[in-house]
Amino acid sequence: MTRIISATVERWPVAGAFIISRGAKTVVDVVTCLVGDEDHVGRGEGTAIYYEGETAEGCAAAINAYDGPLDRQFLLHAMPRGAARNALDCALWDLEAKRAGIPVWKLAGLEPPAPLPTAFTISLNDPARMEADARAAAARGFALLKCKLTGEGDLARIAAVRAGAPAARLIVDANESWHDLDIAAQAQALSELGVEMVEQPVLHGREERLAGIRAPLPLCADESCHTRADLDRLGDFDAVNIKLDKAGGLTEALALAREARERGFRILVGCMLGTSLGIAPAALVAQGADWIDLDGALLLASDREGGLPLKDGLLHPGTLWGTGQ
Repeated sequence: MTRIISATVERWPVAGAFIISRGAKTVVDVVTCLVGDEDHVGRGEGTAIYYEGETAEGCAAAINAYDGPLDRQFLLHAMPRGAARNALDCALWDLEAKRAGIPVWKLAGLEPPAPLPTAFTISLNDPARMEADARAAAARGFALLKCKLTGEGDLARIAAVRAGAPAARLIVDANESWHDLDIAAQAQALSELGVEMVEQPVLHGREERLAGIRAPLPLCADESCHTRADLDRLGDFDAVNIKLDKAGGLTEALALAREARERGFRILVGCMLGTSLGIAPAALVAQGADWIDLDGALLLASDREGGLPLKDGLLHPGTLWGTGQ
């Protein structure tokens, strides 16, 4: 009989600091969930969506308090979206794979996962520091850089990043900070610096701000897009950012990716800060995505043993989660 074994909070230091327009993080707390039966144990990890009021402790408590059927489809209705459901859902996928003796990708009817060209995040900072960080990331083999912006001084920052990594592809994340700016003009100026996509320029809940805007770059919904239920109101976006913690697990994330593609959205697969235990299931959703931003474990001071291998900017499939063994 399947049961929840535990849901606990772990703290992982960040390498330096992760800085966006909302503030800086030097540590990240994740919730780790174990489920099992008499013969197997499955693991999953979630990172609380802090800007929505989630905490790792609250997520662990929600998992430990759950007493409904441990069925992934049932969870879609029995638990709210978020990091708690993500950790439990991914633990159930891992358990099912071990029971069946096959990897999760095969269980889900997917193609075998290939190495992924993940973006590397350039944290918000002064132009000189962002230029240096971009140069260092390019030297490590990252061909795609994701730059955090704040709505002020963004063009100088991106010009500096371009100077530091002249051959890199660039995407930017405004984290809702462009709401009161001329979005089309900002996007035009960035496109001239080689930027190819802008993430979440407007405030979540104020998506109507994009009505009638003709931007030269794709605009991608992040905070505005969590599950399939959000797609109806995202018609002024060109792309959606799928994160397992926002979607509430691999089950919903896969369904969201399929429906978003059917509706003509381009796909970015992203992540919160966290270890490779949380990144591994997201890597399955990221197969074939237009942009991949799965550097959450790469931004930590250390990763779990057996974390996803990185070589020349490519994340390779690992053995930490979902192998069926």
